[in-house]
Amino acid sequence: MTERATGSSARTVLRLRDVRKNYGAHAALDGVSLDVAEGEVVVVIGPSGSGKSTLVRCVHQLEEIDGGAMYLDGELLGHERHRGGLRPLSARQVAAQRRRAGMVFQQFNLFPHFTALRNVAEAPRRVHGRPRAEAEREARALLERVGLADRAGHYPRQLSGGQQQRVAIARALATKPRILLFDEPTSALDPELVEEVLAVVRELAAEGMTMVVVTHEMGFARDVADRCVFMEAGRVVESGPPAALFGSPSSARLRAFLSRHAADHPADQKVLS
Repeated sequence: MTERATGSSARTVLRLRDVRKNYGAHAALDGVSLDVAEGEVVVVIGPSGSGKSTLVRCVHQLEEIDGGAMYLDGELLGHERHRGGLRPLSARQVAAQRRRAGMVFQQFNLFPHFTALRNVAEAPRRVHGRPRAEAEREARALLERVGLADRAGHYPRQLSGGQQQRVAIARALATKPRILLFDEPTSALDPELVEEVLAVVRELAAEGMTMVVVTHEMGFARDVADRCVFMEAGRVVESGPPAALFGSPSSARLRAFLSRHAADHPADQKVLS
């Protein structure tokens, strides 16, 4: 893993305090508190239904939280202080905050009728008002950064799943976000395409990009994370350096999860041992 400045002196980019999200009687997030420092890569693992995806969706304000607070660079997300209390931000204010947190989804979510170049350049043009030539120049540089300079004129249907996801990463980078959020970025890919996406994420980590990555790829988590967070039943059960979590988990629940994962994914047994 590349050394990055993520010690105690690093600035906190994202701060969650007692965040709660309910779907009816089900607590998807049950009091989650988490800090992410400048340049830190936090990888979130856990069983299906543990709240991992809900966590990053709430940070991106695609889901409204039911309690607690979230801060990006010290700014309260989703609400503003008013007359001694809080009131929700307008949709326009939320959209402005959302642009500071890039999101990469499971299913790519590219515009099918746009080329790769236009998928990346569209937000800087339409949302930030950048001149077309400037937006396209920066989009080409981002496509080159993810290894797709020769696919700028291709439509999503002409690209493999791994290539589409790399375009999605370039699109998320186009707004120059403070933090990148990944929601199982390889779960929709064929196994042979997973590594090309993970390689891009590794490069971003080496460059010092602040990231929260939800994944089921344990080898990737151990290789890239500065810190791993294990969630279960909407709570953070254990958090720490990957060597500690994978090598000597302190909770019975994490030990059971790693054991089940190794049984279901024999190739990861060496990683988890």
